[in-house]
Parts: sequence; structure tokens; C-alpha cells
Amino acid sequence: MSELYIVGTPIGNLGDITYRALETLRAVDVVASEDTRHTMELLTHFEIRKPMISCRAQNEKFAAEKIIELLNEGKSVAYTSDAGEPGISDPGAVLTLEVRRAGHKVVPIPGPSAFATLVSVAGAGGKTLVFEGFLSPKPGRRRSRLRELMEMDAAVVVYESPFRVVKLLSDIAEIDPDRRIVVGRELTKMHEEINDGKASEILADYSSRSKVLGEFAIFISSNKNVKLLNEDSDN
Repeated sequence: MSELYIVGTPIGNLGDITYRALETLRAVDVVASEDTRHTMELLTHFEIRKPMISCRAQNEKFAAEKIIELLNEGKSVAYTSDAGEPGISDPGAVLTLEVRRAGHKVVPIPGPSAFATLVSVAGAGGKTLVFEGFLSPKPGRRRSRLRELMEMDAAVVVYESPFRVVKLLSDIAEIDPDRRIVVGRELTKMHEEINDGKASEILADYSSRSKVLGEFAIFISSNKNVKLLNEDSDN
């Protein structure tokens, strides 16, 4: 039975790719990807040449049918998103489900993710962590969901683009200006930046910048964790 390999790829630093990921990409018959141009750069860097097909969010179900046809022919396929783990705020979930339903094995080849990278340095604390991914770009929906998340006794990780990150930080600070947050910008890349502090302080920092660039992952400490920190500071 042919297999589909879900391959995690670097989120910025190409040195983070795993040996197993490279072995897999070299061994398969076809590489499917969210953006063939992006993945081609990765493959070229490591001197890997393979036939490629596109599998984007906009055509994922259709592409899944094509990939299943390849698997039915006895060919092995690797799937990569643009960066990080497919299926985590990236395409891949529909493909995985359809291929498994078709009777083929789906094999995870784990790699980096912005979520895990930020949590590893956030000093999370507590047992519960919620990954929300990208919030709604609509201000009302975004603020409403943030309020729900920030009332939970769980830390939360969200993603945001450079175009809306100041608006998101403003929403967080409006809800709870003293809430501890950790902002990871351009994680693993040359201009990586990790800012830790109160929401109001982080907002002031980014609001003062003439231009905000890069991709963002944001850790929001839990409501319970904030209470515990306040109790410790009072003692």
C-alpha cells in the first residue's frame, strides 16, 4: 500500500529541517505542496528534484483526489505546507482525512512549528494550553473571541499577520492591560525577536514603530496564572 507522508518543514531557518524529513523528500515519487514555488526553493537548496503538484487551501479537496490517484498507482507522496506543520493553521487536514478514508496510510514526519517554538520559550506554566491560530479579521468577532479566551484558566497561543498585529495587541490590552503576553516575531529567522511583558507595555512598543514586519505568534498567559502571579507579588 502506498503512503502519504505529512512532512514538517522549517518555519524560517533551513537548518531546522530534520534528517528524516530530508530522507522522506528524497525517497518519495511525488511532492505535493501548498505553494510549489516555495517548496521548490527548499528542495533546490537540498539538491532534491521531484515532480510536484499543488495542494492549496483553495483546491485541497480536488488535489486530494489527484493524490489518491497517485497512491492508487503505487506511488508515494510527501505533502508540505509553506512552513511548519501541515494542518496547523495551514492546509493539510482535508488531504489527510480524504487519503485515510481512501484506505491509504498517512505517516507523520514531524518538524518545527511556530506554536511549539514560542511555547518552548514562553515560560507557560499550568497544564492547559489552547491553540487558536488566526482570529477573525473582523474587529467585533476578534474582540469577542479574545474575551472568551482570556476568561479561561488556560494559556492561549494565536497567530497574526504584521498588518493586524497592533490591532490585536490593542484588543488584548483593552481587555486586560496587565495580562502577561509573549510575542514571537520572525521566529528562527535572522531578525527573530521575542518580547515578554504586560499587554499595555508590548502594545506601546509596537505602536511606536514606524513599520511592523514579519509573522507573529503570541502567547497570552492564563487568567488563573495572572491571579497566581498577583498573589505571589502581594506576599
